[in-house]
Amino acid sequence: MSKADQNVALITGASKGIGLATAKALQKAGFRVFGTSRRAVTESHDGITMLTCDVTDEASVSKLVDGVLASTGRIDLLVNNAGIGMFGGAEESSAAQVQALFDVNLFGVVRVINKVLPSMRQRGSGRIINISSILGVIPAPYSAHYSASKHALEGYSESLDHETRAFNVRVSLIEPAYTRSAFDDNAIEPDSTLREYDRIRTEVKAFTKKTMATAELPEIVGDVIVRAATDTRPRRRYTAGKVARQIGILRRFAPAKIFDRLLRRELQLPA
Repeated sequence: MSKADQNVALITGASKGIGLATAKALQKAGFRVFGTSRRAVTESHDGITMLTCDVTDEASVSKLVDGVLASTGRIDLLVNNAGIGMFGGAEESSAAQVQALFDVNLFGVVRVINKVLPSMRQRGSGRIINISSILGVIPAPYSAHYSASKHALEGYSESLDHETRAFNVRVSLIEPAYTRSAFDDNAIEPDSTLREYDRIRTEVKAFTKKTMATAELPEIVGDVIVRAATDTRPRRRYTAGKVARQIGILRRFAPAKIFDRLLRRELQLPA
């Protein structure tokens, strides 16, 4: 297939983890893939063009999208994967730190979509896939701000999908649970730590480290993203992996008190 005949995919945060697995899976599925990272990467992957972009910078986003459109004339698929985590007691983070988190996880998505969507709208077709989390549909003790950013992304994406269907542009959410990557290792530490949370913070980190050792591979999420990108009738939400699917079912059907009790037991929180 010639480059002119290939669908073009743009993936933010594609240097490693879910983003890189997605880039490889889409390239294998026949897409011409452009991936981004905040800093230039030296490692190359056949069929994947890596570019730099800081999703918190309007000029950087504009340069990225303008460059891809100038090179290809189209963007058929946008995958918003760039994101950061933050773990700790909710009161341990300042408002400024929470704003910085949202600037990547929510407003970064808004910036990229606002730049890509006009070309999709004018062409009358396109797919936008936003990487959420199962924490976007359930409460997340000691990840309150990260969870809030994903809850916000869920509401934004669902509303956007209603708006863009008139232009044959669909928006889907991918909801993984724990996925093996360096994401949790690179999470932001609270900027106002309190000794009252020292013990539970240590326990939560130990639980997360133990869980990540047996977490599902990022390739599982990548395969789900390919399915969302190619489904004739795309769904609004796709859970990725067995654990996310089980949690999603519990959240939907279990009584609130039972779900609350199960969540606290799993996280070893006092009743």
